[in-house]
Amino acid sequence: MENSMTLPLSPLYRRINSTRTLPRQNFYTLALNGEYAHRAFDEERAPLNKGKWRSEVFQAEEARVLDLEIGTGTGTFFAHQAIKNPERLLVGIELKYKPLIQSIRRALTAGANNAAACRFHAFNLDQLFATEELNDIYIHFPDPWVTPRKPQNRTVNAELLKIMHGLQRPGSRLYFKTDSREYFLWALEEIKRTPYEVAFMTLNLHQSEKSTENFVTGFERIFISQGIEINYLELIRK
Repeated sequence: MENSMTLPLSPLYRRINSTRTLPRQNFYTLALNGEYAHRAFDEERAPLNKGKWRSEVFQAEEARVLDLEIGTGTGTFFAHQAIKNPERLLVGIELKYKPLIQSIRRALTAGANNAAACRFHAFNLDQLFATEELNDIYIHFPDPWVTPRKPQNRTVNAELLKIMHGLQRPGSRLYFKTDSREYFLWALEEIKRTPYEVAFMTLNLHQSEKSTENFVTGFERIFISQGIEINYLELIRK
């Protein structure tokens, strides 16, 4: 990540391997800087868009809404969100090459010209976006880090939430879904140490007033079939 290393690093910063120097390339690593390079960015090119996602990547006006999904997986929600909301711009981040390419390919194939994706670590968001560059943020079913028990690696932690709060524009929201009750309750305590306000919270999304507007992801279908309740939270950035 040579380009991002020239920027001040936050205490949460996580180094990841360079796509450019991988000893073995495959279809997905090559597609990142090849076929999909106009809308998919590796860990070196992505930080160059900081403060310029609207103007440079999407050729859009500064007033345009710019949302973020942290951890796109294979991109079912990512593509759905982009297609359903063509007036909003959407950036997705994902570390694994195959799901990253699947995500942007799924969106572009469906005709969404408002989507972009990049290979980046969630803890490095301040390397990727400028202050108040973002609107809404979506975090769906992140690794709960319960076995082994390493909560310091959880995405929804107080320090990263403070960073995300600063990257969002006033009035924006953060949406968090997880099947892990342990993670969810832990996150609620972390949120108390941040400037966010809780707009909505439930321990059982599919029995709540939000169920009808919820998009069910692939992971979510598996959890539902197993009788696992989905924990859901909406935070607002005042």
